[in-house]
Amino acid sequence: MLAQAVDDSAVLLDGPWVHRFVNANGIRFHTVEAGSGPLVLMLHGFPEFWYTWRHQLVGLAEAGYRAVAVDVRGYGATDKPPRGYDGYTLAGDVAGLIRALGERHATVVGHDMGGLIAWTAATFHPKLVRKLVVVGAAHPLRMRTALVADPRGQLAASTDLIRFQRPRYEHVITRDNAALAGSYLRRWAGPAWAGTADFAEYAARCREAIQIPQAAFCALEAYRWAMRSVLRLSGYRFVSLLKQPIVTPTLQLHGEFDTCVLPRTAQGSGRYVIAPYEWRQLDGAGHFPHQELPEIITGEIIRWAKSE
Repeated sequence: MLAQAVDDSAVLLDGPWVHRFVNANGIRFHTVEAGSGPLVLMLHGFPEFWYTWRHQLVGLAEAGYRAVAVDVRGYGATDKPPRGYDGYTLAGDVAGLIRALGERHATVVGHDMGGLIAWTAATFHPKLVRKLVVVGAAHPLRMRTALVADPRGQLAASTDLIRFQRPRYEHVITRDNAALAGSYLRRWAGPAWAGTADFAEYAARCREAIQIPQAAFCALEAYRWAMRSVLRLSGYRFVSLLKQPIVTPTLQLHGEFDTCVLPRTAQGSGRYVIAPYEWRQLDGAGHFPHQELPEIITGEIIRWAKSE
């Protein structure tokens, strides 16, 4: 019997939120919104979708914020163009979304690849990013340095990045009901959360979402550009622009047991921020603190958004 095809409806999950489609930066984005007030825009990582922020959507809305979680370019129910997965365009997506949502600026929260996008957006579009909260992600230049300088640490933890460069590797990720995507989530999750029913339900949702046609290909394209651009003029220019100091107040949250982005890699990111900056390592958490310790992370986002 043939497996039932997966479509965008897999990510249109019901809850105390509203699904919207917003046109920004030349494509249509799927956003999920709750509450009203100052905008908090949340960007997910790989191999995930907007649902990673389900706890924060509710908590931020209750605290008087307009919480918006988005399927980033190529994921979930957002458009999946064949191009546009370079750092410039992904940062432009954030700027375009803030404007398309009718706001002048936002607190931007990013996790994993969404964190890398958030770092870049704050660098390239500082007037639009009022506050920055990064979860489980090093500054792109810090990650680049660690891959070279820490071969037994961050490079060993990032061997999947090399595999992602292989043509058609997206078919490996989606094989057997996206079993490999599920294994990534389990490997990176903290030990306390990985054994829960909440984790099992979330992993099943992500495995389904990454099987939406073209989603896995688009997800890998961002990683492929990051590697291939190293030897290209556009990549050299991108790195040069990223050396601009970040003038947005930045809060960096990281799990003690993160095996995807090592704490020692992420901790060096503060050197790129000249605005107020805080680092907090979260005891017992893995790569997904916003799901493993949702109340703490929601509270930290609120505290940072309110800070002067």
